[in-house]
Amino acid sequence: MSLCLRGCVLVFWLGGGAAAVHADDLLQVWAQARAADPVLRQAAALSGAEEASARQARAALLPQWTLQASELRESGGNRWNTATSSLSQPLVDLAALREWDASRSQASAQAARLAAAEQAARQRVAQAYFGLLSAQAQLATARANEEAFDRQVSEAESRFKAGLSAQVEADQSRAYRELSRANTLAAEAAMADAREALAQLTGAAPPALQPLRRGFAAQPLADDAEAWAGRALQANPELRALQLDVQASEQRISAARAGHLPTLSLGIDTQRQRGDGVPLSDAGRTPTQVALRLTLPLFAGGATAAAADRAGFQRDAAREQLEAGRRAVLREVRAEHLAVGQGAAQLQSARLAVEAAERALEATRTGLTLGTRSTTDLLLAIQTLAAAQNAQTQARHRHVLALLALHQAAGSLGDAELAAVNALLEQP
Repeated sequence: MSLCLRGCVLVFWLGGGAAAVHADDLLQVWAQARAADPVLRQAAALSGAEEASARQARAALLPQWTLQASELRESGGNRWNTATSSLSQPLVDLAALREWDASRSQASAQAARLAAAEQAARQRVAQAYFGLLSAQAQLATARANEEAFDRQVSEAESRFKAGLSAQVEADQSRAYRELSRANTLAAEAAMADAREALAQLTGAAPPALQPLRRGFAAQPLADDAEAWAGRALQANPELRALQLDVQASEQRISAARAGHLPTLSLGIDTQRQRGDGVPLSDAGRTPTQVALRLTLPLFAGGATAAAADRAGFQRDAAREQLEAGRRAVLREVRAEHLAVGQGAAQLQSARLAVEAAERALEATRTGLTLGTRSTTDLLLAIQTLAAAQNAQTQARHRHVLALLALHQAAGSLGDAELAAVNALLEQP
C-alpha cells in the first residue's frame, strides 16, 4: 500500500468511516446543547428575572390591600381587639408609571439578549463541532506522517545494510520520524481538548461526528457586505438590546424627574373593634372612610435631583455603549463577509495544492527508485502532501464557520441556517 493511500485510509477511518457506523450530525449535537448548555440556561433565567422585575414595577400601579389586627390590654383588666382594613389605589403616579415603562423596556432588552445568546450558542456548537472534526483531521495527518516516516526508516536501514545507501539517510529518516511523533502527541492533546470543548456544551461525551461531504464546494454570497451590514443594524439582537437599554435609561430619567410631581390615590379604610374597653356606641360598628389623598413632595434633601442626574449619566453611558456595539457589529459583518467571499478561492487553492502534492510525491518516489532524488526529497514530499491535505480540511471548516458567523452578526443565525450546513454533511 502506498504512503498516500495509507494516509487517505486513516483520514477516512477517523473522519468519514466512523459515520457509517454511528455518528451524530450538527442538528443532533445542537439539540443536546440547547437542553444542557449552562450559558444558554443562564440567559433564560436572566430574562425571566427581568420579566418578574417588570411585574414588580407594575404592582406599584395596582390596588394595595392590607389587613391589620391588634389586641390592647389595660392595667385594669380591660382589653379590646381592633381589625383594620386599608385599600389603596394609585390614581396619578407618574414616577411609578415611568418606572414600569423602564422595567418593561429592560425586560424586552433581556429577551433580545436571550435571542442573541441562542444565536451565540448555535455558533459555539458549530465551532466545537467542526473544531473536533479539524482536530481529528490533524491527528489523522500526524499519524499518517509518522507511519510514512517509520516505513521510510525501515527502508533506509534495509538499503544501508545492503550497501545501497549511507548511514546519514537512515539518521535523517529517524529525525523526521521523531519530529512527526512529537506532532502526533500534540495533535492527540488538541483532539482531547476539542472533545472536552464539545462536551462542555452538551454535558456528555461526544460521539462520532458526521464530516463534511468530500464534494463540498463553496458558494459565493448573493449580497454585498453593505447589504449584510444594513441587515445587521436592523436585526442584530445585541444591538436591539442596547437600543432598549437606552430607551429604558431615558424612561428612568422621566421617572426620576417625576419625583417632584404630586401623586393622587384613592383610599378606603375600615375598622372594627370588640372588647371591654370599646364604647357601647362603637360596639359592633364597622366605620368606613373613603378618601382622596394628594401627596406633594416639597423637599427631599436633593435626592430627587441627584436621582435625575444619575439617570442622565446612565443614559449617556448606554448611548456610548450602543455606538460601540454598532461599530463592532459593522466590523464583524464586513470581516465575516470577506472571509466567506475568500473561502471559495481558498478552497480552490487548497484542492490544487493537494493534487500537486500528490503528483510531486509520486514523482519523487519514482525518482528515488531511479536514483535521481534523495531520501530527504521524499520526506519533504510526504510532509508537503500531509500539510496540503490538512490545509484543505481546515479551509473547508473555516468557510462554513465564517458563513455561520456572518449570519450571527446579521442576527439571522437560526435553526434553518444550521440545517443548511447540516445538509452539507456526509449522510449515513
